[in-house]
Amino acid sequence: MPQNAWSYNFKPKFTFEITDTTASYETYFIIRHTQAYPFSNLWLWLYIKTPGDSTVRRERVNVPLAQRNGKWLGNGMGELFQQQLRLNLDSVSFKKPGTYQITVEQNMRINPLPEVLNVGLVVKKRG
Repeated sequence: MPQNAWSYNFKPKFTFEITDTTASYETYFIIRHTQAYPFSNLWLWLYIKTPGDSTVRRERVNVPLAQRNGKWLGNGMGELFQQQLRLNLDSVSFKKPGTYQITVEQNMRINPLPEVLNVGLVVKKRG
């Protein structure tokens, strides 16, 4: 993230290929933030484009980052915390071969959203 703050207009785009359509896949959102992150969660918009489709599907996702008592979820070292959350995407099943694209937009009430260092997306076969 530029200056460790996630602005509305910075929308990371993740592109990946699916060739084995008989396999099941899991999708994970990864976030690294500091201890000074001001919220216990993160709301996202996911924009999902599947192979051969001209339309982009949109899903809103809530990523919990802390317990009610304020303890951060995920792994931490010093002031840095990283969490990997499995996403249950309603609009994609990875049953078509080809290139998929998922764009991530922060949907919080602060712009830019401070203390966010990195975000990522992992798609892997179940097994």
